[in-house]
Amino acid sequence: MIAPDIQTAHAILRDLIEEAAMVVPFTGAGISTECGIPDFRSSGGLWTKTRPIDFQDFVASQEMRDEAWRRRFAMERYFSAAKPGRGHRALASLHRAGKIPAVVTQNVDNLHQRSGFAADCVVELHGNTTYATCIACAKRYELDWVAEKFKTADECAPDCTSCGGAIKTATVSFGQPMPQDAMRKADELAQACELFIAIGSSLVVWPAAGIPLRAKQNGARVVIINREPTELDEFAYLVVRQDIGDVLDPFIGD
Repeated sequence: MIAPDIQTAHAILRDLIEEAAMVVPFTGAGISTECGIPDFRSSGGLWTKTRPIDFQDFVASQEMRDEAWRRRFAMERYFSAAKPGRGHRALASLHRAGKIPAVVTQNVDNLHQRSGFAADCVVELHGNTTYATCIACAKRYELDWVAEKFKTADECAPDCTSCGGAIKTATVSFGQPMPQDAMRKADELAQACELFIAIGSSLVVWPAAGIPLRAKQNGARVVIINREPTELDEFAYLVVRQDIGDVLDPFIGD
């Protein structure tokens, strides 16, 4: 069903959460837009204006690695200024209350961790942009270090100090394999929950978009909260097309 208004959505969602022993949220870019982080995939999003760099191009070309880091540092003003929004805080409240064991997210902004989730309770399907790793040996690098090396080398992306491999933000790029541990954890959570809430995701990026269907196949009720219709709306128990912060605001605890 599609909630006719936000009051109805609040009432139904509250009942569903109270009845469920285990709730699993699945979040996309829409939960972070009120925090000042631009959307990537929707109409007018960043990727409609600038073609994303494919992983194989990043690996093969120093020029593409330099461009990837130029783009990342141009976005830093958004990521560094962002604070958890109402949606993040509401989910963190339900996590503290014991309703949510972990959150599955397509986002890379680290805002779930900053809202109160422990790092091991955030299943990041597309990685994390707030630090970097060597794609060869997995050594971690902080962005301040990368930025300094990038600046002093006339905007040339640095290589790993341990093995000489390419250093990349710890995100999953187009053409890069999905993180198997994260996908496995997401699948396990989807199979175990009684209520699965997809929030702010267009649900078009596979295989991540198949996770709500896995939850439904295992008997969970699926709720979709998104401003725009999704291809999975027909499979949902409840669809809410309202502002995410407004929908989840009543669930923010002390």
